[in-house]
This record gives sequence, C-alpha cells and structure tokens, in this order.
Amino acid sequence: MNDQVAKIGEKITLSRFERVDAASVTAYIHGNYRMGVLVGFSKPVSEELGKDIAMQIAAMSPIAIDADGISADTIAREKEIAIEQIKAEGKPAEMAEKIAAGKINKFLKESTLLGQAFVKDGNKTVGDHLKSVDAELKIAAFKRVALG
Repeated sequence: MNDQVAKIGEKITLSRFERVDAASVTAYIHGNYRMGVLVGFSKPVSEELGKDIAMQIAAMSPIAIDADGISADTIAREKEIAIEQIKAEGKPAEMAEKIAAGKINKFLKESTLLGQAFVKDGNKTVGDHLKSVDAELKIAAFKRVALG
C-alpha cells in the first residue's frame, strides 16, 4: 500500500479487511472496482461456477447463506413489521399471523443466498443449481463489500 501511495501521490488508508477461509475461494470484482465479493466453497469448483455465485451475491445482496444464518432478532423484527402493515390494512388479528408467516417465508427466500432465484436461470434457486453441479457442494461463507 505504501508503494501505491508513493506512486500516485494520494493518501490511502485501509478501512476494512475481509477474509474467507474455505477449501476453495473465488474472488470477484464488480463495477469498476466499486464492489468486491469473496465466496468460499466446501470443495474446489470451476472458475465459471465460482464467478456465477459471486455475481449472484453482487447483484442480489443476500444477508446469509440460508435461514440458519439469519438472527432470531432480524426475523422477529421483520415479523413485527409485517404484522403492523397487515393491521394497518384493516385485516383481522387472527389473519395477521398467517399472512405474516407467509411474508417471513418470502423474506427468507429473497434474503438468503440458497433460497434466491438463480440469476442465470430463474426457474431454479441457487441451492438447486449447486445441487445440480455437485450434491455435496456447500457454500462455506461469503463476504460482499461495496464502496459508498
């Protein structure tokens, strides 16, 4: 970093550092170096598959790999928001719980990497795509960092 500071004449500071430990890690830089993604897999994968999953993360910004990775507080907060919205629409309280459960399921599908529709094939989820490649392949971890 000091070499780059001397070369370009601008002060550069490192404000964030991310690391992924896994059997295989794919790095992806998107949008003129404005966003970076690291994806760790349980076993070695092809460059194409690694890039596809990293691009999925860059585009769809999941908050966790699966529902187990989302905190109970986040789910409770989303449920509370859903119930408030349903009550504001004038629906009865007993219906609110059932509708809120459906909204939570939708939230989990949209917010978890394995539950999201695969960008390259909307007919299957990312989890389904991974299983079609290798039934034992798992995503160990991912990190997504964006400027701004």
